[in-house]
Amino acid sequence: MSSDAHLSDQFAETLSKMRSAGAHAMELAALRRRLEQLSEPGAGQLPGDELEPLEDISKLVDLPEPDAEEGRHVLDRTAVLKLNGGLGTSMGLTGPKSLLEIKPGKTFLDVIAMQVLSIREKYHARLPLILMNSAGTREPSLELLKKYPDLADDVIPADFLQGREPKITADGRPAEWPSNPELEWCPPGHGDIYIALAVSGMLETLLAEGIRWCFVSNADNLGALPDARIAAWMAKESIPFAMETVLGTAADRKGGHLARRAGRIVLRESAQVPDGDDSFGDVGKWRFYNTNNIWIDLERLKVLQDADPAAPQLPLIVNRKTVDPADAASTPVIQLETAMGAAIGSVEGARAIEIPRTRFAPVKTTDDLLVVRSDAYVLDESGEMIPEFTTTPPVVSLSKEFYKLLPDFDARIPSAPSLKECTSLAVDGDVTFGKNVVVRGDVKITGPKTVPDGEIL
Repeated sequence: MSSDAHLSDQFAETLSKMRSAGAHAMELAALRRRLEQLSEPGAGQLPGDELEPLEDISKLVDLPEPDAEEGRHVLDRTAVLKLNGGLGTSMGLTGPKSLLEIKPGKTFLDVIAMQVLSIREKYHARLPLILMNSAGTREPSLELLKKYPDLADDVIPADFLQGREPKITADGRPAEWPSNPELEWCPPGHGDIYIALAVSGMLETLLAEGIRWCFVSNADNLGALPDARIAAWMAKESIPFAMETVLGTAADRKGGHLARRAGRIVLRESAQVPDGDDSFGDVGKWRFYNTNNIWIDLERLKVLQDADPAAPQLPLIVNRKTVDPADAASTPVIQLETAMGAAIGSVEGARAIEIPRTRFAPVKTTDDLLVVRSDAYVLDESGEMIPEFTTTPPVVSLSKEFYKLLPDFDARIPSAPSLKECTSLAVDGDVTFGKNVVVRGDVKITGPKTVPDGEIL
């Protein structure tokens, strides 16, 4: 009897398709678990009435700065891992999002390289930089990093590939799309990182090279620098997994938050909220929000996976889409995903730590892009994005019709206005900005309009 016999025929077909594509046993075990979760009542849901708010947690500002030797020791055994699989399609890009220019002549990847090289120099630490790429981001990203020959490590590869799995139809069968079979596959969310680390051989290589901790963050979050205080805290308190969190604001309403469920910390994402449950956006109740900056003890991960090849156990996220994302009339499909931060709910001894907002400045939209391209942040020689605003970053809201896609955005805002004294900027309609425009306080502009060079708003 096959190990898939207890699964429904439809699910067995999905596993068979995965197996035929040459999937590793650990990838099959992880997909099998997600399919089993899908067949459970209330699959992938975390109702608010089953959760309690999280009390106070550790704070980065309270952690001591390690001395030079301790800092060197822990960072010498830490790897920096950037999630770099995104193609920036939501902004109209066709290449890696991390190759988007954020300051003149500098992309996300340029800044990441500058940051890692600077921290290596400061602590005299090895601190390898690794990318988790997709097939579409791998070649151009590695090509750009050739500009920084000092980044290369003699033994540890510069990247590994994220996994992929079949999209499935509403009846649980693998989706078919003969006109473009590539669209039959999807990444299983960034929770795939744990399996991909092992399957690629990267986990084994890092451990063999004496690397014990891994600091993981999104490539589009330039505030996420490896911090010796957190690495030393992980080492001293033998913490297997840590998540960096921020205190929630109105801007975080759609983000994943931490809570307690049956005594354990859990991460709840918007896709896990049942219909009619309006508790999710309550930032006063759910105080701590996931930044996707996480720290992993690789030795402890290996122990977990030796006991369970699909470890760590992660709750299911069911994403409903169409097989061709660009065609709303194409076959409806389900993508089975997991979030890497959700390991906080299954790894014994996992901790959360509150960090300042400076470590969490992701660029998800052209609204965010305008803020980082402006003088609200200054890029220093070490690759650090230094905030120039006094309290909180300016809140930008651009008309989606005219600014959502990068070519439209660049045509209308070829030169970012000064925003360091801006509290909020709302642009409604078709507005083109001239050079050296200054925005102060709360400003709303309605188009069609051209803002002349040097205008103070």
